Amino acid sequence: MSSGSLGELPMERWMSHLPCALWDTPLFHLAIPGSHNAITYCLDMNDRSPVDLTQPDLLQKLDKYMKPLIRPFVYKWAVTQDCTIKQQLDSGVRYCDLRIAHRPNDSSTDLCFYHGVYTALTVETVLMEMREWLDAHPKEVLILSFSHFLGLSQELHVLLLATIRKAFTSKLCPKTEELTLRNLWASGYSVIVSYEHNICSCHGDLWPHIPYWWANKCKAEALIEEFEHRKQHGRPGGFFVTGINLTEDLKYICTHPTESLKDLVTSTYPALLSWVREQTPGPRGDSLNIIAADFVSESPFARTVVALNEKLLDPSS
Repeated sequence: MSSGSLGELPMERWMSHLPCALWDTPLFHLAIPGSHNAITYCLDMNDRSPVDLTQPDLLQKLDKYMKPLIRPFVYKWAVTQDCTIKQQLDSGVRYCDLRIAHRPNDSSTDLCFYHGVYTALTVETVLMEMREWLDAHPKEVLILSFSHFLGLSQELHVLLLATIRKAFTSKLCPKTEELTLRNLWASGYSVIVSYEHNICSCHGDLWPHIPYWWANKCKAEALIEEFEHRKQHGRPGGFFVTGINLTEDLKYICTHPTESLKDLVTSTYPALLSWVREQTPGPRGDSLNIIAADFVSESPFARTVVALNEKLLDPSS
């Protein structure tokens, strides 16, 4: 197999097209493309929708009394993905960062996603879209990270678990399984659910929270420097995420009033992907596993990550 050919695989089915030499490699030793804050393409544009409760008090007050002025800025920096979940999966994404909320003062039990503001689509709707996609792609495996729960009571956690099980049924992978493609295919499992809550210890189909390396930087060079430092201390043993998503601070937003998060990401993708191409998956202390990004369909992001698995086929890497 020639160098770089894994990046030429059809991205909507790249796992099923991996060479058999990788079928017994644990998934946490593969390079896997991920989507940071995956469900922000459907933020509720209705002005009656409040900003989420994690936002600073000042922003919440400004949004309440100066909404026409403030809300466009919120949207420009809150949207991290502008493609639907099915389009993201078609592009090669196999890890989804899902942040779950119950809207304040909502009398229904509907759950949504959030980042800055809440989404118009419900969790149930999005999970059923994922299920439909999996039915059409039976040998692809999704890693779904449910985290950053906002406004969920114990009863709503129980409801969320029921929604997850209703959507994925027998596709849910138990914690006891060996996480290789060969084993998952043989068992019919294609969904690994990570759940950032102590409730996960009581359920055999919920995997523990997946560590997410977040650099909290707004410049590519600073982000890369932070990750190189972390690599020196070794990777976690199981799944973990390296988030190449940049984080803007208030100073950056104020000094770039005409820009958006997408402008920032697009301008830095070349430098970030150049760094990604130098990385290696596998069990070594300095290797990477899941690599997550914003606007995953805007560049050859997924192909770049998938191509890293070529290095696992080359003993000299």
